[in-house]
Amino acid sequence: MTASAQSRDMLRIAAAAADAKGGEDLIALDVSQPLPLVDIFLLVTGRSERNVAAIADEIEDKLLEAGHRRLRREGRQESRWVLLDFGDLVVHVFHEQERVYYGLERLWKDCPVVPVELPAAAPAE
Repeated sequence: MTASAQSRDMLRIAAAAADAKGGEDLIALDVSQPLPLVDIFLLVTGRSERNVAAIADEIEDKLLEAGHRRLRREGRQESRWVLLDFGDLVVHVFHEQERVYYGLERLWKDCPVVPVELPAAAPAE
């Protein structure tokens, strides 16, 4: 199995939202083979707890605005690792230290990487 068009569209929305709030090191993994209920994991790093919370909130807001339903949210209180479950797309927004410690990229290393397309930056005037 491979990630659906809908999950790729959700990824595009989530990645743009993360980028708009300073999310770094965005990596998307196609986990549809080992996880039949999820297509894509998006991993994002924030520089501080406040940044992690802002990134997660923006992603959640943009996906909700696009009509996608959130199934679950965890970790918002501490904002060290926020998990947003939108069914086909699960977003993990990490503080830098948690991203290194938990190493989801290593855990899911056999899964294909999905290209993350970010909006082009506006030219400086």
